[in-house]
Amino acid sequence: MRLKVLGSGDAFGSGGRFNTCFLVEGAEASFLIDCGASAMISIRRFGVDPNRIGAIFLSHLHADHFGGVPFFILDAQYVSRRREPLVLVGPKGLMPRLMTFMEAGFPGSSTVERSFRLETIEIEPGERTPVEAVGAAVTGFLVKHPSGAPSMGLRFECEDKALAYTGDTEWVDAIVDIGRGADILLAEASYYKRKVPYHLDFSTLRDRLGLIGAKRVVLTHMSADMLSRDPKTFVGCELAHDGLAIDLG
Repeated sequence: MRLKVLGSGDAFGSGGRFNTCFLVEGAEASFLIDCGASAMISIRRFGVDPNRIGAIFLSHLHADHFGGVPFFILDAQYVSRRREPLVLVGPKGLMPRLMTFMEAGFPGSSTVERSFRLETIEIEPGERTPVEAVGAAVTGFLVKHPSGAPSMGLRFECEDKALAYTGDTEWVDAIVDIGRGADILLAEASYYKRKVPYHLDFSTLRDRLGLIGAKRVVLTHMSADMLSRDPKTFVGCELAHDGLAIDLG
């Protein structure tokens, strides 16, 4: 299994980075974790076949994390000529928000007859949800990041590996449960030590890494404040960048 970072940026393109988007490539199927507004650009940039992506998991419904879904669906219909089902997995309220977003950008696009089946799974916090289409199970944990729908950190079980993702959030104790003993933890680190409501800073995370006990920690969603610092500063963590590939075995 391999993790590829298709987008590691914040909402504002700091450092010229794409919006949040991670590709997990398994032996049988692949899936995305978040699909920010620039996702189709990064998919093309890194030569990813969108028809191999069986599911898109969404941590929350901000445009820099799910704004690429309408473009993905339109590409599937008109460019990639998708035939296999696509599964969207996210918080309650996902489909109404998606339909509104699609109609705002491309009127009529939410009701067009598609060449593939679009399936939706709404996950409840704390419940383990298998997604058979991609051979993975996900558990969502409520975090603190207002987005008009429940915002969640996500923990995945796939091919005997545990992959964890904080999503966007200020520190909440649920992060310990999200990342506990995970093979890899993708952690927001918008700032170095500045405390901004609803966002995580590196210094707060660093002080709690021992509680989490993840085997690898990769920092993402970094602002200019983080990107301007010497990488050696981030002891015990790795820094994501667009195009980074990590073999999970």
